[in-house]
Amino acid sequence: MELQNYTLNFGPQHPAAHGVLRLVLELEGETIVRADPHIGLLHRATEKLAETKPYVQNIGYMDRLDYVSMMCNEHAYVRSIEKLLEIEVPIRAQYIRTLFDEITRILNHLLWLGATALDIGAMSVFLYCFREREDLLDCYEAVSGTRMHAKYYRPGGVAQDLPSSMPMYTASRWHTEREVEKMNEHRHGSLLDFIWAFTERFPKCVDEYETLLTDNRIWKQRNVDIGIVSPEQALDWGFTGPMLRASGVVWDLRKKQSYAAYDLVDFDIPIGKTGDCYDRYLVRVEEMRQSNRIIKQCVEWLRINPGEIKAQDHKVTPPKRVEMKDDMEAMIHHFKLYTEGFSLPAGEVYSAVEAPKGEFGIYLVSDGANKPYRLKIRAPGFAHLSGYDQMVRGHMLADGVAILASQDIVFGEIDR
Repeated sequence: MELQNYTLNFGPQHPAAHGVLRLVLELEGETIVRADPHIGLLHRATEKLAETKPYVQNIGYMDRLDYVSMMCNEHAYVRSIEKLLEIEVPIRAQYIRTLFDEITRILNHLLWLGATALDIGAMSVFLYCFREREDLLDCYEAVSGTRMHAKYYRPGGVAQDLPSSMPMYTASRWHTEREVEKMNEHRHGSLLDFIWAFTERFPKCVDEYETLLTDNRIWKQRNVDIGIVSPEQALDWGFTGPMLRASGVVWDLRKKQSYAAYDLVDFDIPIGKTGDCYDRYLVRVEEMRQSNRIIKQCVEWLRINPGEIKAQDHKVTPPKRVEMKDDMEAMIHHFKLYTEGFSLPAGEVYSAVEAPKGEFGIYLVSDGANKPYRLKIRAPGFAHLSGYDQMVRGHMLADGVAILASQDIVFGEIDR
């Protein structure tokens, strides 16, 4: 039988192309011979814009890079500033950052799991995952006032302490008193009480996802032995995070180059054996369980250890509003901080965190001014997408979708 060669545009309109990816696929029949990812359709010049803004104003740009892992992006950026300033972050702020890094990891993996299942053809999982995401987005809203782009991490700590109460639903034409009572079941205490209630029920939710997928015959047929990456290839191609660990490489910045309070909590690093799409799925599911474990330890510590949530250097962190009311010096500090910001000593620094997708790094160059001289963002998804061509060769067209989904691609960070 004679096979015909095709050149096919996959995306950017295709729903499985995750927004703005254009793949130029060379097909032999239905087998992919070559894949050429075309990126740049979401380029917003973040790195260049950062050179025009004071340091604190750039935090909001970080949220909009990988817009599914907002606070982890902020963490890398504020750590780079703290390294150059050589300021000490209070231990309570470190625990709060660890807590929200892991909440962010679960948020990311829930969206990934729902979207990947949807790409492969399983509808129900998407609805299950978004049920849990709602609770965690409420935690974002409780500390920052917004569900996504939080701008909660600040140089020297976090913007404000954890609230002592949660917003409550009220009865309306859409919800009866009875429904509202159920919706407010875990909202009568503090934010920490709300998070604790979530950690108590979340393992059963993960069991539900696994019941739907892990031993599902169709799910296995679509994922097992698809897009295999050997440990050597994963290292050569610059893979990090679940993409690297699924290939059997034990590398996690939270353990290897510990930051925040990760050296004070207990957790395991899940790794795969084969490096296929199925292993990448299993690694991320287990990461959700481990994140839940870390969150529990953080909540326990934060409940019994009150304290400062930002460094007490008012050249970098704003004074309390109470102090501003009757202290002229505090008022001046506040005014100067929010008009011209602060200056970093001249130098360069690289700071990386273990974001949900892999190593998210910030390379910052300062010339002594109040804004960056140069900012370079190391996005994990960029390295993963560059390996797509090698991963997909010899696979069927439908497998190309599964492989792309397993990479957990978000274009905010790739195109920047």
